[in-house]
Amino acid sequence: MANINTKISWTDATWSPLTGCTKVSPGCLHCYAATLDKRFHRDGPFVPWTVAAQRKAGVSAIHLHPERLDVPLHWKKPRRIFVNSMSDLFHEDVPDEFIKHVWEVMHEAHRQNGHIFQVLTKRPQRMMTALGPNGIGWYAVEGPVSRPEPGIWLGVSVENQRYADERLPVLAQVPAAVRFVSVEPMLGPIDLGMWLQPFGHRAVPDLSWVICGGESGPGYRPMQLSWLESIAAQCQTAGVPLFVKQDSGPRPGQQGRIPDALWSKKEMP
Repeated sequence: MANINTKISWTDATWSPLTGCTKVSPGCLHCYAATLDKRFHRDGPFVPWTVAAQRKAGVSAIHLHPERLDVPLHWKKPRRIFVNSMSDLFHEDVPDEFIKHVWEVMHEAHRQNGHIFQVLTKRPQRMMTALGPNGIGWYAVEGPVSRPEPGIWLGVSVENQRYADERLPVLAQVPAAVRFVSVEPMLGPIDLGMWLQPFGHRAVPDLSWVICGGESGPGYRPMQLSWLESIAAQCQTAGVPLFVKQDSGPRPGQQGRIPDALWSKKEMP
């Protein structure tokens, strides 16, 4: 699950030191990670994709892969690395000690080779707790410090206004060199509002980057083009980079109805 030639267009490589997850919101319905993780763990017990069901069964959907921890240290060319495309680093069943090991590798790989790690979660509350003064601390190897790790970007995934309103306020409380949001799959109109603007005494927006895209694959739920156009207008007004990933449809990565001027927006922080 460490892939340099990734098909995820907003990153250069993926690194999954853990796999498996549980569904927490509508955006998880057609998650490709569920199918792939089940395929690669056929020899294990079937684990229902709900927290309550797995607790009752006394098992976890999470599979830790400590043998993959040092993979980024062997990549010499600097690249952007999406962490856990097959899971969520801040899932409730991931031990703090394992998160600490992941953090140490990211810190060292950035120091040695200049890698940038993109950490995306649907569980920002666990992220805030894990990275706080009573958790692993920002540098993990040095303890909590006043400046966040420059090689680690933190983001949340949201699919509609409800989850934007729930997750973005928590993300804003976590210090990060770059905070970003992935609006994918986009299942409704979203007003990012104040999160794209300087807030209070801060001189920079809470969000430094927005990724947006529709759902793909069998049974995809259509994204209205007006929803994407609204996000693009919000980002343009705020001067925040926007990466347009794909239209909704049966195939991933397709342009579909997206006009060329909007499709060309592949901006990075």
